[in-house]
Amino acid sequence: MTVPRSALILGLAGLIPFFWGALTLVSTDLAQWSIRALGPRFVGPYVQLSYGTIILAFMSGVLWGFATKTKGAQAAACYTLSVIPALWAFFMVGSGPVSSAINLMTGFAGLLALDYMFWQWKLAPAWWMQLRVLLTALVIASLAVTAFI
Repeated sequence: MTVPRSALILGLAGLIPFFWGALTLVSTDLAQWSIRALGPRFVGPYVQLSYGTIILAFMSGVLWGFATKTKGAQAAACYTLSVIPALWAFFMVGSGPVSSAINLMTGFAGLLALDYMFWQWKLAPAWWMQLRVLLTALVIASLAVTAFI
């Protein structure tokens, strides 16, 4: 099944802060312009890490929404699983840019595993994994710039 155009466009637009952070790490000129025009929190790891934390929390909410389609023991399991990405971000981001970027990369990989579980349980749309694999790969690649360059 094809990813709805609006979901794809919004998902790709949501990558902008990740890409911007990576670009400002590899381009001193762009970083300097960004600091002057946007402020220091919109440069390099600062924008990536703060936005990545927000997105993991947001995705917890998405999974929570999927959990509402369940009942009984499965509902309890789904609600419990749905809060893991937000808790991961809360506890694992903030100790420095390299370790935080690695922890966010791990968090997004773990989120993809949860996405797959919810999708397998038919709680997510049929096209969900097609979108989530693409977005997750691009997020992890952009965070790798902070973690390893």
